[in-house]
Amino acid sequence: MSVDRSTGEASGAASGTAPGTPDSPAGRLQALFEGHRLTPTQRRIAHSMVRRAADVAFLSSVELAELAGVSQPSVTRFAVALGFDGYPALRRHLREVVPAEPAAEAGAFNEYQQAVEAEIENLRHLAELLADPRPVQKAGRVLAASRPLPVLGLRAAASQAYGFSYFAAKVHPDVRLLDEGGTMLQDRIDAAVRAGASALLCFALPRHPREVVDTLAYARDVGLTTVTVADSAFAPVAKYSDLLLPAAVGTGLAFDTACAPMLLGRVLLEAVCDDLPQAQARLEEFDAKAAARGLFVE
Repeated sequence: MSVDRSTGEASGAASGTAPGTPDSPAGRLQALFEGHRLTPTQRRIAHSMVRRAADVAFLSSVELAELAGVSQPSVTRFAVALGFDGYPALRRHLREVVPAEPAAEAGAFNEYQQAVEAEIENLRHLAELLADPRPVQKAGRVLAASRPLPVLGLRAAASQAYGFSYFAAKVHPDVRLLDEGGTMLQDRIDAAVRAGASALLCFALPRHPREVVDTLAYARDVGLTTVTVADSAFAPVAKYSDLLLPAAVGTGLAFDTACAPMLLGRVLLEAVCDDLPQAQARLEEFDAKAAARGLFVE
């Protein structure tokens, strides 16, 4: 799924293609949401439905409310916002367009294995997303052309931003990591703009810090094109992202797991390399210097 807001679509609309192929359960669900202006609560419900695409058609309104962490009346209002008389009508429609997929055998995995299986499913969804490489390729071109390239990631997303920046610095002439919040954050964006930056890459994972949302809004105000890797197309950062690339996080353990966002970051880095003519030469230069310094144990 990609959400390209440089085309002038209304902020807050559930726009973009499906997090999978158009014929997948998640894809058909996303098609249902397209073109509707949804509130933040309704986007949360939509996101929960996409994540449970295989069996959402058989959830009651109470179960869906519990899944999304909202009230049961919010689910009813969500169904009405999509054009249905109520949730029962929406559920009947879902049973027609989103048939259930075979469920895994109950009790087959312990809680640790279940967390791994959930991440494998997130990676499958990411593979379906990448069946259309154009959004990532477009993002790669935008980021490769920015000199310097600021990379933002705070709190839970700081490690994603650091990992991308560490490798990107080997091929991009000027990468600037923004992984600490505070009053100097906008100053550093101003400095990047003065130095010639044209784009900013953001990694945004739950729980979403307000400072990330504010910083993205500021980056757009000063003329930067914002590219965001987030856990969902319905994340709070979507409104301030010119191009949003979603990859789901795992929620089965005490702390979220982010295998899919990390892999999407590496895929995006590959796309950046494809648009940097000197990327291979810079990598070879680094390898030669590393060998001369005995930097790595062979």
